[in-house]
Order: sequence, then structure tokens, then C-alpha cells
Amino acid sequence: MTSSRYLLVITPEMAGIGYAVFPLGVHCCLRKHSWKPFGGRRERLASSCRVSDTFKCIQCYSLPTSQDNMVHLEASSFNPRIEELKEGVRKILFNNIDLRAAMVLVDTLQHLGIGYHFEEETNGVLDRCYGTRSDDDDLFITALRFRLLRQGGYSVTPDVFHKFMDNKGNFKDPLAKNRMALLSLHEASFLGAKDEEVLSQAMEFTKHHLQKSKLVSETSVARDIGLALEFPRQRRMERLEARSFIEKYRKECGRSSAMLELATLDFNMVQSLYQKEIAELESWWRDLGVTKKLSFARDRPLECFLWTVGLFPEPCLSTCRIEVTKAVAILVVIDDMYDSYGSLEDLNLFTNAIQRWEIGEIEKLPEYMKICYVALYNTINDVGYKVLKEYGWFIIPHLRKTWVDLCEAYFTEARWFSNGVVPNLEDYVSNGVTSVGTYVALVLAFFLTGKQVNKETSSLVNSWPKLFTSAGRIFRLWDDLGTAMAEQQRGDVASSIECYMNENSTSQDEARVHIRNLINSSWQDLNKECYAMTQLPRSIIKASLNLARTSQDMYRHGDDDKFLSTDELILSLLIKPIQI
Repeated sequence: MTSSRYLLVITPEMAGIGYAVFPLGVHCCLRKHSWKPFGGRRERLASSCRVSDTFKCIQCYSLPTSQDNMVHLEASSFNPRIEELKEGVRKILFNNIDLRAAMVLVDTLQHLGIGYHFEEETNGVLDRCYGTRSDDDDLFITALRFRLLRQGGYSVTPDVFHKFMDNKGNFKDPLAKNRMALLSLHEASFLGAKDEEVLSQAMEFTKHHLQKSKLVSETSVARDIGLALEFPRQRRMERLEARSFIEKYRKECGRSSAMLELATLDFNMVQSLYQKEIAELESWWRDLGVTKKLSFARDRPLECFLWTVGLFPEPCLSTCRIEVTKAVAILVVIDDMYDSYGSLEDLNLFTNAIQRWEIGEIEKLPEYMKICYVALYNTINDVGYKVLKEYGWFIIPHLRKTWVDLCEAYFTEARWFSNGVVPNLEDYVSNGVTSVGTYVALVLAFFLTGKQVNKETSSLVNSWPKLFTSAGRIFRLWDDLGTAMAEQQRGDVASSIECYMNENSTSQDEARVHIRNLINSSWQDLNKECYAMTQLPRSIIKASLNLARTSQDMYRHGDDDKFLSTDELILSLLIKPIQI
């Protein structure tokens, strides 16, 4: 198939049905960058860069000339075929008596991004796994079983790995000869908590031997090992990983053609849904008109939507994606107001107005702040009204609390910057978990999913559970790893890297190593909360996990430019379909 260079223009009318393609000859306005859509660092007006009208930005990439690629034009025509393929896969799962083969199949379905179609069948397989004694001497299967069950929320102990250890408490050396078993154990080890020493040992053991195996492996295998060593599956953005694995699975000799076709059609169908949501958001953002009135504000709702795709990738969470994107897009504008425009006196007025949450407070604010205040007030009250109509819950007090805490955190950072204060690392991170928007996003998502909402769970969510905080710490620290160098050059407020350097008199390289260690530690806390938290629904537990995963993929380009930039993520997840 031949390909040519084209420019792709996304307009609201086209977003749900296809693309308008034009020959090269027009300037492409998107640059490769790693952008942070949530709270983020202090960005000063003198050095900020504003990109207007992001929904109509021109994307430049290679587009095959064949009509076969226009998969979004008739997305609905794929529905009968998708249902046919799903039924075929269900029969395979239902008829698969061999539990080992069934586990591998479930893992493959999840890796392809189509596991959500088979939740009932998957739960049946996992129930069989959980109800069967783990006496298998196959390390690959033992590690796979452990990982699948823990990911599924089952209570499982890592003691099952003791049988692979010698009398001295070390993993037996002959295990290193089985590369697939090593990879399986390596992936399982990243679901461990701080008090699970056997999983920490498994991680060190597999890292050591996989690094040696990588040196003598063929290119494709070495690439897989390298990726697993740097970013295990537990920490990868789900939809992005699905796209990557679909391309890899296509080349496997033992692949199922039905599963490959289903995964490809499903990815493109879901991408079409995302594009329809983008069209709806474009209309809302245009009507809101905030950035037309405020020259200091970033106009980046498309990137905000990319975040929500990371947090809530399933098609059934469309409302959640749309409403959280609205909240985050306004959050970005308010963040810019605190960062780059407002005086401390004005910012104090705005913070007080948010605390009171009364429309009459608008009279006390400067003109530019009135627009921000009313946009936020109306948007949050609107989503509160929708939830009240749909579920009967009055959630505005809960949402208000998230915004009060957010603006107070912004104000703290503004005072730090104004007074030239470099806080200690823990004060900075604790405040930063709030200022990146962790609680704004996750509390709103909790109520929008409509599952297990009651007085007890609402109170738990309102107290900022460790589940949220652990995910937020990872978010905050990855933000700093990805953006700190550029911000330091701009003279912004100190990041966690500068805080650690100032507190411990270390070099920047040493500080970055420490921040990565803190991220790993926070992942262990998050893992424990994910399998120990029984009060909250799996949907919000998964959203918290996805927040940590997405922050890594959004910011690691800034830490290491061999990874995808934000623009490339947008193309991969929201625009470019997979070839059929």
C-alpha cells in the first residue's frame, strides 16, 4: 500500500464521521512537546506559549491513500461483525476446560484492549483460578495467575512464590533459563506492596537476569525485555498499550485471527466515539468563550480530553470523560490565572470567593476573574444538577470542597513563588497532590460512574483516601520529571527536584534518581490500596490506577525524548485508526 504526505484538519462536523484531507502546503501548527494539562508548575506569562483553537489544529502525518483506511466513515457498519466475533471468542472461553490456557486467553484479551467485552466470562475464569489450589510448579503460570487475580481485585498472597526459592530465601538460579517465566514473574512483581518482600526479591532477581538476557536476544525480544524493564504493564496507559500490542500480536504465529480482527475493529470503533465526544466538547468550549476573553489562558481542551481517555478508556464511560474534561479545561484556565496573571491580593479575593461558593461573590472580583468564577460556578452546578436528576444525589458540596482545596493549594504555591520560598520536599509534594487536580478529577468521576455511592463511600471519598493520594503523588512527581528543566530555565517556582536539591545539597541527577525512587514507593502504596480497598467500586479504583499510568505516558517524553510526545499520543489514540 502506498502512502503520501497529507495534512489532516479536524473540524467539529468531521470529528465523529471521518477526516478532511488536504495536500501539503499549509503550515502545521502543532509542535512536538510534552504538555501538562492539569494543575502543574508555575508558568509565567512572559514565557508562556498560547495555542489557540486547538480543535481545529492541523495535524500532519502519513495517511494511506487507500479507501480502506477511512474506517471511521461507516463505523456503525462494523457492529454486526463485532458481535459475531465477540460470540466466537465467548465460545472459546466457555469451552476452554484447560485452566492454564484460559488464563493465557484472558491475559491476551485484556492486553488487546477488548477484555471489557468479556467481563462475565473473565470473572468465571478468575473464580476458577481463585478456587483452585495453586500447586503448579510452572513459574510462568503461577506468576500469571497471581497477576490476573490481583488485578481483578482478588485477595491473593505472594507466598505462592516461596516454592521457587532455595533454603537461603533466594530464587533458584535455574529459573533464569526460562525467559518467558522470568518476564511473567517480573510483571507480577510490580503489583507488590511495601510489606511483600518476596515480590521485591522477585523484581531484583528478574531485573538482573533479564538485563543479561537482553544482551543476547534477537532485536524484537530485546525490545520487549527493555520495555518490561523500564515500564512494566502495570504502569502503562491501557488504550495506548492496546494499540501497541495489536500491532505486535498481528505478527505472532499463534495468533487468533478472530481476536485480532475484533481488537482492531474495537479500537477504531472506540476511537470514533472519542471523536464524537471531541465534537461535543468543541461546541461547549466555543460557547463558554473563556479563552477569547482571557489572553493569559491556555486553550488546550483537546489535551485535557486525552487525559480523560487515559483515566476512563471504556466506551460506557463517555459521560465521565466529557464532564471531567470540562472540569479540567476550566481548571487549566484558573491555574494560569494563579500562575501568570493574578496579583496576590486578587488571588486572595478569588480563593475567598471559591470558599463561599455564592454567585454574589462575583461583585468583589476584578473583571478577568469574574469570567473564571462564573464559568466554574455554572459548569460545576450543571454537572451537579445532572447527577441529581440521574441518581438523586446532591453532590455540589463534595465538588465544592475539591475546588476550595485546589484553589487554596494554588494560592500556597503563588505565595511561595512571590516570596521566593523553596519548601521542603514533603510540604511541596503534599500540596502538589492537590494542585495537580487529583481530587477534582477523581471525586467527580466517583459520582459520575454512579456505582456504590452512599453516605459511607461519599464520606470516604471526601476525606481524600490514600488510594487517591498515592495516585496523585505519582502524578505530581512525574509532572516534575517531565517539565522541571524547562521550568527552571523560565524561573518558575521550585519543583520537587529543586526542593530535594535544596534540602539535601545534591546534584540534579541525584535528585532525579530520588524522585524516581519516590515514584516507585508510591506505586507500592497504590498497589496496596488497589487490592485492599473494598469499600469503593472497582471503577474508581481503576481510575486512580489509570491516573498514575497516564501521568507517566504524558510526561515521560519530557524526561526522555525517545518516548511519544503529547501530539503523537493524540494522533495514536484519537485520530489515526489501525489498518484493517
